[in-house]
Amino acid sequence: MMLISPRPDPAPAAHDRIYRGLRSRIMHGEIAPGQALTLRGIAAEFGVSMTPAREALRRLAAEGALTLSSSGRVSTPELGNERIEELAALRSLLEVELASRALPRAHIALIDRLQTINARITEDIARRDAVGYIRRNLEFHRTLYLRAQAPAMLAMAETVWLQLGPTMRALYGRLRQKEPPHFHRLIIAALKAGDEPGLRLAVRSDVTQGLRMLVG
Repeated sequence: MMLISPRPDPAPAAHDRIYRGLRSRIMHGEIAPGQALTLRGIAAEFGVSMTPAREALRRLAAEGALTLSSSGRVSTPELGNERIEELAALRSLLEVELASRALPRAHIALIDRLQTINARITEDIARRDAVGYIRRNLEFHRTLYLRAQAPAMLAMAETVWLQLGPTMRALYGRLRQKEPPHFHRLIIAALKAGDEPGLRLAVRSDVTQGLRMLVG
């Protein structure tokens, strides 16, 4: 007699799909600081029941991407000065170390890839595409840090990016930027020269300078 295995529960897959979709939006600044999200709205958008939607929101809240009030309100965080300074310091610590570890593996193909991404950032700026700019900027950093072969450290850096996503959107609006980040060019130059002190300084400046504009 042939045994029929039970159908797999679709909830875990649904939960992960919602989690990844919302995580990308938050990290790339598609959702403004303090913007409320409703469980019913998320469930309707993704075509799922309330249960996987609730689990996805809880997971994002655990990562600091969303805040849950005592009344059950879910929103993206509005970061104060102290929190911005803390996250900027974390970016500096983690990303400088990742870049330093990536340097010995920074072959010419990686440098070419970084230059291509930087050129596309120019296009995003010309279009005033804030979300595209943030997405591409993080792609620049992630592409470099993957060469560090330090997945736990990169995962920590990505959690910081996630918490900063809405704030980075607010920062972009204040910058009125017209050209690619100056420090990206210095990062590329340091990689070409094998200049570790120069690379560490360029990365530290790149990940902290803009956020300082929001504090004061």
